[in-house]
Amino acid sequence: MSILIDRNTKVITQGITGKTGQFHTKMCREYANGKNCFVAGVTPGKGGQDFEGIPIYNTVKEAKSATGATVSVIYVPPPYAAAAIDEAVDAGLDLVICITEGIPVRDMIRTRYRMQGKKTRLIGPNCPGLITPDEIKIGIMPGHIHRKGRIGIVSRSGTLTYEAVGQVSALGLGQSSAVGIGGDPVNGVKHIDVMKMFNDDPDTEAVIMIGEIGGGDEETAARWVKDNMKKPVVGFIAGVTAPPGKRMGHAGAIISGGKGTAQEKLSVMEECGIRVTRNPAEMGKLLKSVL
Repeated sequence: MSILIDRNTKVITQGITGKTGQFHTKMCREYANGKNCFVAGVTPGKGGQDFEGIPIYNTVKEAKSATGATVSVIYVPPPYAAAAIDEAVDAGLDLVICITEGIPVRDMIRTRYRMQGKKTRLIGPNCPGLITPDEIKIGIMPGHIHRKGRIGIVSRSGTLTYEAVGQVSALGLGQSSAVGIGGDPVNGVKHIDVMKMFNDDPDTEAVIMIGEIGGGDEETAARWVKDNMKKPVVGFIAGVTAPPGKRMGHAGAIISGGKGTAQEKLSVMEECGIRVTRNPAEMGKLLKSVL
């Protein structure tokens, strides 16, 4: 079993005629069952063309109607990416993964408001995507480091997602699913949403939760874990050694009013029963010791 996507998922690439969209669609098609999963592309004005046999449509609604796709991945340039999310939501897709980095915050505020009451889940923007090893990957993560297993991984940091995956794979544990939720200040699913999915997934035995400085999402998830999680959780916060007041990487990683520091997040996580490490090289070893 997996969360969100599996070998039967049908995917639309929005922005398939751009270099980035074409490159990563090709990489995803070459991974596991990808050739059967990536069934359509969308670029306005390019309908009727194809990319390596994948039909291209002018709209998401047309692509969904023709192929039955329920998921889209977005590689549209920043000025137009929020509108691409809107289009996928209006078409009634179940899940949208937005890889695009640098979307204006005001655009995302408007898009999140428009999504209220809709069924579509959004992962990202500014994220690496997600993967169910040996079944399907959607996004930009390197498929070869993943291994089928029973450890769930959720992270705001793309690079640290890969680090955790690599460590877990090297220890022979493998992943049930790995989800990069992105680090922008206005985004889709949060840590708590993914933790709930992993808690309900019978094939996930334990979870690594990786956060960053800024905001309060990690603390919210930690408090939910304390009251509800049935499985062990290991945590890490990027920015442990960052100078106070400095922004680290993502647009959402900004400490405001003394809140959202790495130490504060780690303290709350520890209070909630999450085993934490302050060394990212130790995430896998700590997890194994917990198991």
